Amino acid sequence: MIKVQKEDFDISKEIEALASSDGSIGAVSSFVGLVRDQDSREVSAEALKSITLEHYPAMTEKKLLEIEIKAKSRWNIKSSIIIHRYGRLEPGEKIVFVACASKHRQDAFDACNFLMDWLKTEAPFWKLEESQSRKNWVKKRESDDKAAERWK
Repeated sequence: MIKVQKEDFDISKEIEALASSDGSIGAVSSFVGLVRDQDSREVSAEALKSITLEHYPAMTEKKLLEIEIKAKSRWNIKSSIIIHRYGRLEPGEKIVFVACASKHRQDAFDACNFLMDWLKTEAPFWKLEESQSRKNWVKKRESDDKAAERWK
Protein backbone atom coordinates (compact mmCIF):
# COMPACT_ATOMS: atom_id res chain seq x y z
CA MET A 1 0.00 0.00 0.00
CA ILE A 2 1.26 3.45 -0.91
CA LYS A 3 0.22 6.68 0.81
CA VAL A 4 1.64 10.08 -0.10
CA GLN A 5 0.09 12.63 2.23
CA LYS A 6 0.48 15.91 4.10
CA GLU A 7 -1.11 14.55 7.27
CA ASP A 8 0.78 12.86 10.09
CA PHE A 9 0.21 9.15 10.66
CA ASP A 10 -0.23 6.83 13.62
CA ILE A 11 2.50 4.19 13.58
CA SER A 12 0.71 1.74 15.88
CA LYS A 13 -2.50 1.85 13.83
CA GLU A 14 -0.57 1.28 10.60
CA ILE A 15 1.32 -1.70 12.05
CA GLU A 16 -1.87 -3.18 13.51
CA ALA A 17 -3.64 -2.93 10.14
CA LEU A 18 -0.65 -4.45 8.35
CA ALA A 19 -0.20 -7.32 10.80
CA SER A 20 -3.89 -8.24 10.87
CA SER A 21 -4.17 -8.48 7.07
CA ASP A 22 -3.09 -12.16 6.95
CA GLY A 23 -3.15 -14.83 9.68
CA SER A 24 0.16 -16.32 8.52
CA ILE A 25 2.11 -13.14 9.31
CA GLY A 26 4.73 -13.84 11.97
CA ALA A 27 6.96 -10.79 11.58
CA VAL A 28 6.68 -7.07 10.94
CA SER A 29 9.72 -4.90 10.38
CA SER A 30 9.38 -1.13 10.20
CA PHE A 31 11.28 2.10 9.82
CA VAL A 32 10.25 5.65 10.74
CA GLY A 33 12.16 8.64 9.37
CA LEU A 34 12.09 11.90 11.32
CA VAL A 35 13.08 15.48 10.51
CA ARG A 36 16.46 16.13 12.13
CA ASP A 37 17.17 19.37 13.97
CA GLN A 38 20.21 20.19 11.79
CA ASP A 39 20.55 20.73 8.07
CA SER A 40 22.10 18.08 5.82
CA ARG A 41 25.52 19.68 5.39
CA GLU A 42 28.32 17.53 6.77
CA VAL A 43 30.35 20.56 7.92
CA SER A 44 29.00 23.58 9.79
CA ALA A 45 25.46 22.28 10.09
CA GLU A 46 22.96 24.87 11.30
CA ALA A 47 19.83 24.43 13.36
CA LEU A 48 16.99 23.53 11.04
CA LYS A 49 13.70 25.45 11.20
CA SER A 50 11.86 23.30 8.65
CA ILE A 51 12.09 21.10 5.62
CA THR A 52 9.65 21.33 2.73
CA LEU A 53 9.12 18.27 0.56
CA GLU A 54 7.74 18.74 -2.95
CA HIS A 55 6.68 16.14 -5.49
CA TYR A 56 4.54 15.44 -8.56
CA PRO A 57 1.75 13.14 -7.27
CA ALA A 58 1.28 10.79 -10.24
CA MET A 59 5.02 10.39 -10.79
CA THR A 60 5.74 9.85 -7.09
CA GLU A 61 2.99 7.29 -6.52
CA LYS A 62 3.99 5.38 -9.66
CA LYS A 63 7.63 5.20 -8.57
CA LEU A 64 6.78 4.16 -5.01
CA LEU A 65 4.53 1.40 -6.35
CA GLU A 66 7.35 0.17 -8.63
CA ILE A 67 9.70 0.02 -5.64
CA GLU A 68 7.13 -1.85 -3.55
CA ILE A 69 6.48 -4.36 -6.36
CA LYS A 70 10.23 -4.94 -6.70
CA ALA A 71 10.49 -5.74 -2.98
CA LYS A 72 7.55 -8.14 -3.13
CA SER A 73 9.14 -9.94 -6.07
CA ARG A 74 12.40 -10.48 -4.15
CA TRP A 75 11.10 -11.45 -0.69
CA ASN A 76 8.13 -13.39 0.61
CA ILE A 77 6.22 -10.35 1.81
CA LYS A 78 2.59 -10.82 2.77
CA SER A 79 1.89 -7.10 3.06
CA SER A 80 3.74 -3.80 3.04
CA ILE A 81 3.12 -0.10 3.41
CA ILE A 82 5.00 3.02 2.41
CA ILE A 83 3.81 6.35 3.79
CA HIS A 84 5.70 9.43 2.67
CA ARG A 85 4.71 12.93 3.71
CA TYR A 86 5.12 16.14 1.77
CA GLY A 87 4.75 19.81 2.58
CA ARG A 88 6.43 21.79 5.36
CA LEU A 89 7.68 19.74 8.31
CA GLU A 90 9.54 20.79 11.44
CA PRO A 91 12.24 18.98 13.46
CA GLY A 92 10.89 15.92 15.23
CA GLU A 93 8.01 15.35 12.80
CA LYS A 94 7.66 12.05 10.96
CA ILE A 95 8.54 12.09 7.23
CA VAL A 96 8.39 8.46 6.16
CA PHE A 97 7.11 5.12 7.40
CA VAL A 98 7.89 1.78 5.82
CA ALA A 99 6.75 -1.58 7.14
CA CYS A 100 6.87 -5.09 5.75
CA ALA A 101 5.02 -8.13 7.05
CA SER A 102 6.05 -11.69 6.33
CA LYS A 103 5.84 -15.20 7.67
CA HIS A 104 9.44 -15.03 8.96
CA ARG A 105 11.56 -12.14 10.21
CA GLN A 106 14.41 -12.16 7.69
CA ASP A 107 12.14 -11.42 4.73
CA ALA A 108 10.56 -8.54 6.66
CA PHE A 109 13.97 -7.14 7.70
CA ASP A 110 15.48 -7.37 4.22
CA ALA A 111 12.48 -5.99 2.36
CA CYS A 112 12.16 -3.05 4.78
CA ASN A 113 15.86 -2.23 4.38
CA PHE A 114 15.59 -2.50 0.61
CA LEU A 115 12.55 -0.22 0.48
CA MET A 116 14.26 2.50 2.51
CA ASP A 117 17.49 2.31 0.52
CA TRP A 118 15.58 2.58 -2.75
CA LEU A 119 13.27 5.32 -1.49
CA LYS A 120 16.29 7.46 -0.59
CA THR A 121 17.71 7.18 -4.11
CA GLU A 122 14.72 6.62 -6.40
CA ALA A 123 11.68 8.38 -4.93
CA PRO A 124 11.05 11.69 -6.71
CA PHE A 125 10.86 14.11 -3.79
CA TRP A 126 12.65 17.45 -3.63
CA LYS A 127 13.65 18.70 -0.18
CA LEU A 128 14.21 22.32 0.74
CA GLU A 129 15.85 22.88 4.13
CA GLU A 130 15.38 26.19 5.90
CA SER A 131 17.65 27.36 8.71
CA GLN A 132 17.91 30.79 10.31
CA SER A 133 20.36 32.08 7.70
CA ARG A 134 19.62 30.17 4.50
CA LYS A 135 17.51 27.89 2.34
CA ASN A 136 19.16 24.89 0.74
CA TRP A 137 17.93 22.23 -1.71
CA VAL A 138 19.15 18.87 -0.41
CA LYS A 139 21.53 17.12 -2.78
CA LYS A 140 21.83 13.42 -3.41
CA ARG A 141 24.26 11.73 -1.00
CA GLU A 142 26.92 9.28 -2.10
CA SER A 143 26.26 7.18 1.02
CA ASP A 144 22.63 6.67 -0.06
CA ASP A 145 23.75 5.52 -3.51
CA LYS A 146 26.21 3.07 -1.93
CA ALA A 147 23.50 1.66 0.34
CA ALA A 148 21.17 1.09 -2.63
CA GLU A 149 23.97 -0.44 -4.69
CA ARG A 150 24.06 -3.54 -2.46
CA TRP A 151 20.62 -4.58 -3.71
CA LYS A 152 21.53 -4.60 -7.41
